[in-house]
Amino acid sequence: MLFQYGNAGDGSGRLFVVEQRGMIHVIKRIGQTDTALVFLDIRDRVGSVGNEQGLLGLAFHPLYKDNGYFYVNYTEATAGRTIVSRFHVSAANPDSADAASELVLLDEVQPFANHNGGCTRFGPDGYLYIGMGDGGGAGDPLENAQNLATLLGKLLRIDVDTPAGGRNYSIPTDNPFAGNDQGFREEIYAYGLRNPWRFSFDGPTSALWLADVGQGSLEEIDMIEKGKNYGWDIMEGTACYEPSTGCVMTGLTLPVWEYSHAVGSSITGGFVYRGPSLPSLAGSYVYGDFVSGRIWSLRYDGVNPPVNAQLLDTNLNIASFGVDGNNELYICAFDGKIYLLADLLN
Repeated sequence: MLFQYGNAGDGSGRLFVVEQRGMIHVIKRIGQTDTALVFLDIRDRVGSVGNEQGLLGLAFHPLYKDNGYFYVNYTEATAGRTIVSRFHVSAANPDSADAASELVLLDEVQPFANHNGGCTRFGPDGYLYIGMGDGGGAGDPLENAQNLATLLGKLLRIDVDTPAGGRNYSIPTDNPFAGNDQGFREEIYAYGLRNPWRFSFDGPTSALWLADVGQGSLEEIDMIEKGKNYGWDIMEGTACYEPSTGCVMTGLTLPVWEYSHAVGSSITGGFVYRGPSLPSLAGSYVYGDFVSGRIWSLRYDGVNPPVNAQLLDTNLNIASFGVDGNNELYICAFDGKIYLLADLLN
């Protein structure tokens, strides 16, 4: 299964494909042919028993061209724990990584096989952001998303360049809970999330768009801001999920967009389109649904009401989106193929 697609930001023109089973391929042009080469193979460490487990995320260091560092997010083979690790590209071959170079940053217990999140990206501030699901099980039975003492159900933000405190990373000093004395996890950047499968930053605006997979009724898109609570499992989207609590919405940040399970039931977050091929979509957030195969664009400037439009109704199980060095948008599907959005629309 193809789970991610994108470029290393190193100007090489190469593209990288993440496979759920624990492999990363690099696609490069050799002569007139696009050739896929094995970049990293860690199948011996990756567990993918459940449909939501496996090698889930890849992020290249902003200085990858100079330091060769990249970061992966996977569920390990024995107990399904979430592992976030750093690897290094081979010194002898830029199209191959050193599988023995693994440095584990995070190792988090996952109580269930689903809701592992997995998206891992560097922000414009140079920090690494990590999406963590609520730990799985229907309805967040362990109440992780609202519990600030656990990393589950959160968006994390860490500094991978300055290890401190016996960890292979440090806490940015402006993280919302940095230095707290209440037992809150200092890695937390935002919370109240169910399964933040995919999020992305918009380069020109630095806005952080996150698609949170819903429970039984609603799928949502959030604009993430530091320290905010996005409601799960008090709310599912804008609807009350736990009526026994009274659904007190004070302090909650509701989604900027949601849709019902009448049109799709597992949102796959995308990117704000900034490529040259589809000028009519410039500045629109393009996303899809894994189950229904629909693809939409959403315009939202934070001031005016959002405008959503369906672009395509496909038969694809859309697992992820990716961008190349020209900001053209691609779609990864469970049929093992990669589609260029511009080709599908033209």
